[in-house]
Amino acid sequence: MVSKILCVAEKPAIAKSVAHHLAGGSQNVRVRSINGNPYVKNYEFDFSFGQPWGQCSVTMTSVIGHLNGLDFEQRYRKWHSCRPGELFDAPVTESVDPDKASIAENIKQQARYAKALFIWTDCDREGEHIGAEVRQQAFKGNSRLEVKRARFSNTERAHVFQAALNPIHLDDRQVNAVAARIELDLRLGASFTRLQTLSLQTMGGPLEELMISYGSCQFPTLGFVVDRYLRVKNFIPEPFWSIKVMHRRDETNVTFLWRRVHLYDRMAVIILFERCLIAKTAKVSQMQKRPTSKWRPLPLTTVELQKLGSSFLRMDSQKVMKIAEELYTKGWISYPRTETDQFDKGIDLKKLIEKQVQDRNWGPYARDLMDGNFKQPRGGRNNDQAHPPIHPVNYVAGSVLRDDERRVYEFVVRRFLACCSEDAKGELTSIEIEYGSETFHTSGLIVLERNYLDVYPYDKWESSQQLPRFTLGEVFEPTEANIVDGKTGPPGYLTEPELISLMDANGIGTDATMAEHIVKIKERRYVETRPRGGRGGSAVQEFIPTNLGIALIEGYDNMRFETSLGKPFLRKEMELKMKEICAGTKSRNDFVHETLEQYREVFVKTQQQIDVLKAACTKYVFGIAA
Repeated sequence: MVSKILCVAEKPAIAKSVAHHLAGGSQNVRVRSINGNPYVKNYEFDFSFGQPWGQCSVTMTSVIGHLNGLDFEQRYRKWHSCRPGELFDAPVTESVDPDKASIAENIKQQARYAKALFIWTDCDREGEHIGAEVRQQAFKGNSRLEVKRARFSNTERAHVFQAALNPIHLDDRQVNAVAARIELDLRLGASFTRLQTLSLQTMGGPLEELMISYGSCQFPTLGFVVDRYLRVKNFIPEPFWSIKVMHRRDETNVTFLWRRVHLYDRMAVIILFERCLIAKTAKVSQMQKRPTSKWRPLPLTTVELQKLGSSFLRMDSQKVMKIAEELYTKGWISYPRTETDQFDKGIDLKKLIEKQVQDRNWGPYARDLMDGNFKQPRGGRNNDQAHPPIHPVNYVAGSVLRDDERRVYEFVVRRFLACCSEDAKGELTSIEIEYGSETFHTSGLIVLERNYLDVYPYDKWESSQQLPRFTLGEVFEPTEANIVDGKTGPPGYLTEPELISLMDANGIGTDATMAEHIVKIKERRYVETRPRGGRGGSAVQEFIPTNLGIALIEGYDNMRFETSLGKPFLRKEMELKMKEICAGTKSRNDFVHETLEQYREVFVKTQQQIDVLKAACTKYVFGIAA
């Protein structure tokens, strides 16, 4: 008797794509709808999985993200049902979300006569947890199921076959890490949200009907925005003075920059400048002409895609990731959620390049790489051991994509081709002169070989004006020397690429969730965005906190906790401990207990000092000075 295998993917589109590949084409697949959900289908076909299963009858279906939700028991769910602090210990229950009940029932029914369950969820921590939810429902239909998971990073046909024939075990350590994070997010979010909301609503006015939510990633993200905003607003310009030297030779004006850059003491600059004038002549003390390079970019990670998408494609990080997910689901690019910035030596990069030769824009460049200009990409320091860097896996003509899809796909392709190219090469000439007691310098760059820059227009490296001829030891009288003044300027407000960099460096969220946290503080009206410099929609967006956003962060900062909720330290520690669970060095229960105790201490102190938070709201939300 032919064995039956049940395969479950994380998304309907992945289920459809994998089924068509394994079946040898859509003509070999029988499609059946399920009761209660118009998007999930059951795809039936035959496939040989090799030993020990052999030729099998396969049903491929899917979920739509998480099946389950976690919530408090019914008696704790109403806002006034208990004191907010009781939610740290209140009983919680996990159950299938009502709108996913039909999907869970389908898995249970299909598992009844199956010999094995193959999980095809995304290969990351969240996907592992969704896989465990699928396993839980399948066991309700058949507790004797053998459970395997397919490890894959794209839906290219050969890669799907490789994943199907080489299944691995579900990683319960990752499952436990996500389960712990879900419980902590529920308990901490609900307790602090109720405390803030119920306390601040009593102030009336604009706060009377407002829900003031808290999240352990949300608040540090807001903290970064507020910190930069206050630095800009509180900035006091400081005057400075500098010496500028210019010499005209061969009809070229050469500007020499002061080695000290500038000083804040005007009289000191005048004295040094007078010494230059007394000397009258300057002497060439150093000359250097050397080859220089602009390195080709590293392979593409999720964080870099979000940052550069915001900078160059003028899309916010959430939109970039949504489009990247769609391109992945359609089989055009690899899995877009990865921390890895190094290609495994086993990946045939030339085969991937060859698929791009047919494009009319970057095809000739790809052909040049195939004809001998290919270079093994640089390797970064990060490898999540789950997915390769983001790269194209198949060619698609831009004409069949939406405009925003085309731009993201083009960026991924050009980045990949640039990684496989030579560094740009140039020649840098540096000249240093002694003038009086001071040193000045200038430099000139000539770009000799653009190389990767020809396919990657997002990097700029241009030749400067060529320097006229100088000789070491020569003495000349500068054409012009002046004192110039200026004043220090404030930093700019945070842009999305800068915010993502800060979140990444401080362990706030994962590469997969950073965009969600940014969206959340916008939805809660803690921040607003506007085009930098007022240049309209094409400019990079900068973040400005609202009065409520400033009040929340300043209020918690003014409580003088050792670790303010507006700072990243507590959440960063959570992320590190989740990695310890994944590594097997910490248990889920220990992690949850330790973290709850840390936050419980902050919660109790917040209750005691809630008037400090109210004072900040009085100052910023109501505009009443203390």
